[in-house]
Amino acid sequence: MKNYIKHDPWLIIEEGFKPEYNRISESIFSLGNGRMGQRATFEEDYSGDTHQGSYVAGVYYPDKTRVGWWKNGYPEYFAKVLNAPAWIDIKIKINGTTLDLAKASVANFKRVLDMQHGILTRSFEATVADGKKVSVVSTRFCSMADGEVGAIRYQIKPLNFDASFDILLPVDADVVNKDSNYDEKFWTEVSKYADEKKAIVVAETRKTFFHVATGITYKVNVGGLEVGKASSPILKEKYAAIPVQVNAKQGETLSIEKFAVVLSSENHKKESIARICEDKLAFVREAGYDKLENAHRSNWKQRWEGADITIDGDVAAQQGIRFNIFQLMQTYTGEDERLNIGPKGFTGEKYGGSTYWDTEAYCLPFYLGTADQKVARNLLVYRYKQLQKAIENAAKLGFTNGAALYPMVTMNGEECHNEWEITFEEIHRNGAIAYAIFDYIRYTGEENYLTEYGLEVLIAISRFWSQRVNWSADKQKYVMLGVTGPNEYENNVNNNWYTNLMATWTLEYTQYAIAYVKQQDKAKYEALSSKIKFNETEETKRWADIREKMYFPFDETKEVFLQQDGFLDKELLTVNQLKKEDRPINQKWSWDRILRSCFIKQADVLQGIYFLEDRFSFDEIKRNFDFYEPMTVHESSLSPCVHVILASVLGYKEKAYEMYLRTSRLDLDDYNNDTEDGCHITSMAGTWMSVIKGFGGMRVKDGKLYFNPFLPDQWNAYSFRVEFRGRVIGVNVSREQTDIKVIAGEPLEIIIGQEKELA
Repeated sequence: MKNYIKHDPWLIIEEGFKPEYNRISESIFSLGNGRMGQRATFEEDYSGDTHQGSYVAGVYYPDKTRVGWWKNGYPEYFAKVLNAPAWIDIKIKINGTTLDLAKASVANFKRVLDMQHGILTRSFEATVADGKKVSVVSTRFCSMADGEVGAIRYQIKPLNFDASFDILLPVDADVVNKDSNYDEKFWTEVSKYADEKKAIVVAETRKTFFHVATGITYKVNVGGLEVGKASSPILKEKYAAIPVQVNAKQGETLSIEKFAVVLSSENHKKESIARICEDKLAFVREAGYDKLENAHRSNWKQRWEGADITIDGDVAAQQGIRFNIFQLMQTYTGEDERLNIGPKGFTGEKYGGSTYWDTEAYCLPFYLGTADQKVARNLLVYRYKQLQKAIENAAKLGFTNGAALYPMVTMNGEECHNEWEITFEEIHRNGAIAYAIFDYIRYTGEENYLTEYGLEVLIAISRFWSQRVNWSADKQKYVMLGVTGPNEYENNVNNNWYTNLMATWTLEYTQYAIAYVKQQDKAKYEALSSKIKFNETEETKRWADIREKMYFPFDETKEVFLQQDGFLDKELLTVNQLKKEDRPINQKWSWDRILRSCFIKQADVLQGIYFLEDRFSFDEIKRNFDFYEPMTVHESSLSPCVHVILASVLGYKEKAYEMYLRTSRLDLDDYNNDTEDGCHITSMAGTWMSVIKGFGGMRVKDGKLYFNPFLPDQWNAYSFRVEFRGRVIGVNVSREQTDIKVIAGEPLEIIIGQEKELA
């Protein structure tokens, strides 16, 4: 665990130049706006350890899956999140010497991310050849007001000499992915253009043929006057740059304003994308840095009004929750139903794909509570539109009759994960898709979603479960063989309790959905049945039999649900028995050793109890939590939040707080030693749930809103807002009192603890 980020309520602060942590900081200080984003690499040259990363939403490359033991049904490709053409570079020579922070003497280095306004600032002093010293202050943002615009203001001052600056302002599409095989590159040039004021490169992805037009323009000022002499543009393959020469006297500040426009063929016609880019560059240059930044700040102000959580008395906790909310809001805005929430957002390339089960299991509640209802609805419609692909995915594995297996990882609905134990076995993701439909309807009350979209998805998933189980003559029960549960430190197990639970629950909820749609719109139900060839009598009879006779591993002595068959054959150790040098085990142990151990990567049995909490007694929750949590290493970012929520139910305040800090500061403190690969964006929604559902105790039951809040001992107070069925609910919890009321919208009956209040 690192501890170099200074604690502050609204700022992420790194003080002092720390090259050994640079890749971690590049992830933490990343910027995005839902359309594009970038890692926090330096504008000037840096020959030290770095990973330049720029990303454009929805743009990917289907890299051919390479394995030596091909199996039927294996995904044809692994979808790489592509490192896109870079535009942030401002390369500077000072009296002929390149400004390179890996070679210069650096002092007073400071990097600050202002989360309230979405502004990244960096300042330092650098001494280059012959003792020449400059000070630099750079600020930049990816505009939340216009998702195709970014801007940088780079101010450099010679402190002890008169300077001649040679500045190079490039667009560079000759980039490489971190995970490229043999430095393979994925972009080809379509066109390039540059003159004294602008440079544009249009590049195309191989295989998928996305076009991205990246253009830059600029202003250079000294003492408030626009100066600078541009020489002939530099044009190379996939590269265009504008050289500018400027002189500045000792103590004068040279200000370089670089503006970028990034357009994708997802939103513009290929034949006109270069012209549109050129027109937009002229617009942003005319608008200027200050006007663009003001619009960006205003947009962030509106977003924070509905999503902020305040914590009094614990700056580390406050900083952590805001960092998580900030990253979520700049990753997914909900304005484009074709997009989803990638596990790394715009902070890195690891994992690939844009959609995991994380969206439905963890992210949906965040957007339900903090954004317009249509945002969460778009997340569900995204999956509905990929239903046919899910049916095709199942067919590749031998399933028939419209059975659907949603992908573990996808860009367009096709499965594109490249690990067999995930692709073939981690089928519990189907349960998360079904649960999300239920969760959305429970929260919004929009049961008509079942009629419009939901029922068709539920039937297809239920058909999958119906075919995936088999009858065990030995047990006289239905069983589920060869699966991987949420605990990925177990592969190819039989009867994962969580997977069996979600299968039977889905069959039950689908039966409810059928009855509802038949009652509300019989004609539509009959049309759907005809379309998908649904034999209600025959198919639902089998579903009912499976629900009644499903096998669930259980230990009578310990009275706990067993994670899977044979779990008690393991040596049952607890995490506190591990040596410090063995953590994290996924980086220190062999896979063989991990699979044979009892240690749990993330909530598995407890994930099912969290989803279906009302079905379990307090004692059942307690026994299972007390049994499984001590064996859980929490090496998945998705794990701590579930434990916060259940610990809160049980009154385990210290455990809830411990897990909250882990989830909220997972990336800021690099708990799992992997932040350099990018932040864990989807799990950040779990941090929000930890406060709202954990400490706040918020639940929705039978259309009513419940709260059962408590105050962690480390806090003086906390507050948050949630949107619920056209209302905004304000919650304030302090040592003196709990105040929950409707602050916008019609009155609503709210149940606090066991008491009803009309707020």
